[in-house]
Amino acid sequence: MLNSQLIGAVMIDWEKIGRDSYLRDIPAISGVEHIDFTHPVTFFVGENGSGKSTLLEAIAVAYGFNPEGGTRNYNFSTYDSHSELCDAVRLSRGFRRASYGYFLRAESFYNVATKEEEYSREPGGRPQHFHEKSHGESFLALVQNNFRGNGLYLLDEPEAALSPQRQLTLLMEIDRCVKEGAQFMIVTHSPILLGLPGAEILSFDDGPIHPCAYEETDSYQVTSMFINNREQILHRLLNE
Repeated sequence: MLNSQLIGAVMIDWEKIGRDSYLRDIPAISGVEHIDFTHPVTFFVGENGSGKSTLLEAIAVAYGFNPEGGTRNYNFSTYDSHSELCDAVRLSRGFRRASYGYFLRAESFYNVATKEEEYSREPGGRPQHFHEKSHGESFLALVQNNFRGNGLYLLDEPEAALSPQRQLTLLMEIDRCVKEGAQFMIVTHSPILLGLPGAEILSFDDGPIHPCAYEETDSYQVTSMFINNREQILHRLLNE
């Protein structure tokens, strides 16, 4: 059966990764050779340091994106920090071809926004002024100006810049693009974004990467527990 996603699977050749590489010590990805993507939106969830961003970055670089973010046409570097995993990753593409794409990561958004402004001032461009807006406003403006149907979008912790209300706006933008044939892979801790209907959630906790339900994610469980038992939890944490 043909895979209708822009990226249908990721294969990892561990022979191309050094025997002493730290990648072999990450339980979620160590030894994993094949990951299928069968949904238009795939969320990567897990504790800090569980390998989510490492895998997303490797997929982005293997696809041809700049490691710090942007489109496949971006070519800049302020700090070379991506791992060797990208050299071991091979992508299985579906029968459709993306007409556009974007890699957007919270930690290097300032640099991408700067480049967006520079490129927008070139002949034929539409001047952008991301740095005249707040972090959240500029982040959302970049999404709304650049994301469209039939595109591949890799997002690393997009909620970092956004209020809960703006996260709902981003969720709507994601849904709009998906309905027009886009595919998303998103690293997130946001219980709001994770609630998107029809998405697959891959957990990087408790062993190799595996699917999990929304209600099984720490993001949902911890947030729900805190909201419903705020006073008891804070009393226990702050007085013991």
